[in-house]
Amino acid sequence: MGMKMFRRSRIFFVVIILLMISIIEVNADKEFIPEFQKGICYVVWSKDHYVSERSDESLKKLAETNAEWVGLHTTWYQEHYNSTEIYPGEKTPSDEGLIHAIETIHSLGLKVMLKPHIDLIRSAGGEWRGSIECDTEEDWQTWFDSYTSFIVHYAQLAQEHGVELFCIGTELSTTTLLYSDLWRDRVIESVWEVYDGPLTYAANWDEEYLDVQFWDALDYAGIDPYFPLVDTMDPSFKDIKKGWERWAVEIEEWQKEIDKPVIFTEVGYISSTGAAKEPWKHMPGKDIDIQQQVDCYKALFQTFYNKSWFAGVYWWMWGGSVRIGGPEHRGFSPQNKPAQDIIAKWYKKNPKKK
Repeated sequence: MGMKMFRRSRIFFVVIILLMISIIEVNADKEFIPEFQKGICYVVWSKDHYVSERSDESLKKLAETNAEWVGLHTTWYQEHYNSTEIYPGEKTPSDEGLIHAIETIHSLGLKVMLKPHIDLIRSAGGEWRGSIECDTEEDWQTWFDSYTSFIVHYAQLAQEHGVELFCIGTELSTTTLLYSDLWRDRVIESVWEVYDGPLTYAANWDEEYLDVQFWDALDYAGIDPYFPLVDTMDPSFKDIKKGWERWAVEIEEWQKEIDKPVIFTEVGYISSTGAAKEPWKHMPGKDIDIQQQVDCYKALFQTFYNKSWFAGVYWWMWGGSVRIGGPEHRGFSPQNKPAQDIIAKWYKKNPKKK
C-alpha cells in the first residue's frame, strides 16, 4: 500500500513538472516582439462622425497611402488646468462611433493604436494638458482617480474590439514627472487588469520624454517629436535635415538607457512658413509653403526610418473627409498634398535596419 502511494505521488509530481514546463513554453511563445508601425493619426472632434459614410470614405483613402496602422483618437476634457474631474464633452466621439471606426479600419486590413487625449475647456494663461497641476494632495488623488476611470474605459473597449496597441496617455508632462509612482501603480496597473495587448505612452518632446520613470512598464516608448529644427521661417531641405542631427543623437542615447523600441506617436508639419521652426504651432506663418511640409516629412523619414531601435511613426493628422487638405490648405493634414505622396512612397518599402 505504501509503495503504491509512493508511485502515485511520483507520477503526480512528474505530471505537475510537465505541466509547468508546458506553461513556461507557452509563455515563452508569447514573448513581446515589436512591430514596425507605418502609421497615420485619424481624428475627428464630433460625437457621431466616426460612424458616418464620410468617415468610412476617408479611411479608405487613408489605406491607399500604404499605411498599416491608424492612430485612432478620442478626447475627454477638464475645465481648467487645476480641475480634478475629467469627462466627455460635446465633441467627444461616441463609443459606438469608435467601435465602428475600429471595425472599418480592421476591415481595410490595418491595425489600430487607440490614443485617448484630454484637453482643457478653458485656458486663461496659455495652459494646456502638459500644464495640468492640482492645488492639493487630495486634489491630485481625485484627479488620478478620474483619469484612471477615463483611461480604463478605453482600455476595456480596446480589449473587447481587438485593438492592437493602446496608448495610456498623451503629453501629460507635469503629472508624469511629479507622480510617476501613481502612473505606475494606479494607471498602468489598472490598464493591465483589462487589456492584454502592448502599451505605450506619448511623451512630449520638450523635457518630458527624457525624464519619464515608467518606460520599463511599457512595451514601446512614445514621443510626440515636435522638435524645433531651424531658426528661420523659410529653410532649405538641407537646413531641416541638419536640424535633426542633435535631436537624433539625444534620442538615440536615451533609447540605449531605457532599452525600449521607440515610436513617434504623433508628429506633423503644417504646409506654411515656419513649419520646421515651431512645428507644434498651428499657424506660425501666414504664407502657404507646401514644399516646406514635404521637406519636413522627407527629413524625418531619412533620419529615422532605418534606425534599428525605431519602431515607426504616426503622422498628424488625417481628417474625416476626403475633401480635407489640398494645395491652398495651410494646416497639418497631408491629405491631397504632395506630403501624402511622400508617405505613400516611404510606406511602400520596409525599413532596412542598421
